[in-house]
Amino acid sequence: IFGEDIEDPKGGVFRLTQKLSTEFPKQVFNSPLAESTILGVGCGLAAYGKRPVFELQFIDFIYPGFNQLVTNISNLRWRSFGNWNCPLVIYAPYGAYLPGGSLWHSQANESMFAHYPGLNVVIPSTPEDAAGLLWTAMHGEDPVIFLIPKHMFWAERESKEPVRPVAFGQARKVQSGSDLTLVAWGNTVEKSLEALAKIDHDISVEMFDLRSIVPWDKSAIEESVLKTRRLLVVQEDTENCSVGQMIISHVTSQPDLWSEMASPPILVSKGNVMIGYNAIYEYAALPDVERIVAAIQKSIATKQERKEVGAAFGSNAEPNKQALGTSASTTVDMPKQNTQPITVPIMGEGIRNAKIVSLLKNPGDAIALDDDLCEVETDKAVYPIQSSFAGTMGEWKTKVGDTVDIGQELGAILTDGVATGPKHSKATSPVEAAVPAATSPDGRRDARHHRQIEPALSPTITRKLSRVIPANLQIDARWEAIRKTRDAAKKKNGKNAPSPSVMIAWAVIRAMENHPPFRRLILEDESIVENKNFDLGIAV
Repeated sequence: IFGEDIEDPKGGVFRLTQKLSTEFPKQVFNSPLAESTILGVGCGLAAYGKRPVFELQFIDFIYPGFNQLVTNISNLRWRSFGNWNCPLVIYAPYGAYLPGGSLWHSQANESMFAHYPGLNVVIPSTPEDAAGLLWTAMHGEDPVIFLIPKHMFWAERESKEPVRPVAFGQARKVQSGSDLTLVAWGNTVEKSLEALAKIDHDISVEMFDLRSIVPWDKSAIEESVLKTRRLLVVQEDTENCSVGQMIISHVTSQPDLWSEMASPPILVSKGNVMIGYNAIYEYAALPDVERIVAAIQKSIATKQERKEVGAAFGSNAEPNKQALGTSASTTVDMPKQNTQPITVPIMGEGIRNAKIVSLLKNPGDAIALDDDLCEVETDKAVYPIQSSFAGTMGEWKTKVGDTVDIGQELGAILTDGVATGPKHSKATSPVEAAVPAATSPDGRRDARHHRQIEPALSPTITRKLSRVIPANLQIDARWEAIRKTRDAAKKKNGKNAPSPSVMIAWAVIRAMENHPPFRRLILEDESIVENKNFDLGIAV
């Protein structure tokens, strides 16, 4: 095993290889921060007869090694007429649904790998499938791109079943049904299951976890679509030239399936957009439960007779809102005492738990909005956990010194209940997104149709972000000056000379000391304050 930071004590960003280098010191090695080197060494070892299993810190980082992947690794067997092969496994965290990663930590890009002949591509969604697919990958004769949804690293669960190999090209039937075929993989399996739980048993959905992208299980999907006559594909990847489009194209090109389909296939996908740094932007771009539910209901609402499909949602036709369940009673919450839980927030990539270092409030204390409630420490920093509600401090469920997991409940705040306005009953799920908006006479969509999405951030963070001026600052540093300073420091201090990153951090601190505007903050009342003390974090 060869990869970035995989040796102890770190054991990889998500701790996947912890203890392996201690138990197998001659088989587990840290690599340079050079993906081309990782893939090149992997290709060489595999061609030599070894079976390397190499880690990339995130699949987003593969592009510096792309020449090795598509020029050497993928086609070695083909261009040597089978005299050479490349039994190499490249595994990496993949996908989003864990805020803060954005451009270089949140990509779902399986369609890119699926484009190149010679590469097998798999994406498990359960620990059992991860183990079984990895076993198969390690015993195969061809290169495998093994993509692990990084959200899975937070969803640990014990499995008492022995590891059973999972063959490539075999989808897993999650549940049987008769009204619609739903195909998902990776993170979207979990989202699809949440959507099915929301519609309960109103619609009979046959769901598949594709899990093997190349090869994929054409026969299982064809057989199911022939039975249900409807197809919904849910993917995390970008819509353009995607695996979801490949599946739909294949199904609709089969005459026996096309003639039987009762409604057009639907693809729920991330749009052709970037994943934003702000969690609100990230979740807005990704498939969510509401979109999946709406797509299911749209597909089912389409008339069975093919001649009526075009008229069912014509530009001037009113959708059948009764059939879609959009009419329902509303209720108003009455004032009551509410208990708001205090939980450990997500604090960054690879951080799974933290240590309680202080409890700043006692039971019965008055709590104001944004008050610091407690402090937790990770291997990177000490974080205050702040209140998103005003009220009275309830009982703590933890104590100083405890190690707590992300999402764990620490205590509660008692708030005075207030009427929160109309709340729609279960039948009023926002399915309008599944129906084309009414079209105006000039052909434009009615902009009044919007889909409501739950906020991804706590009210405290949202309020503080409202005073942050969104901006990107790019400064071209003159490397020659940094190099000369670094060389001078090495001559003077030897191995103890500061790294370029430390030197830049030093320069930032000097700027904050000498230039007051760098020490100023905008408060919620729009006043500007100048601080003397800052906790400065440097990301390398």
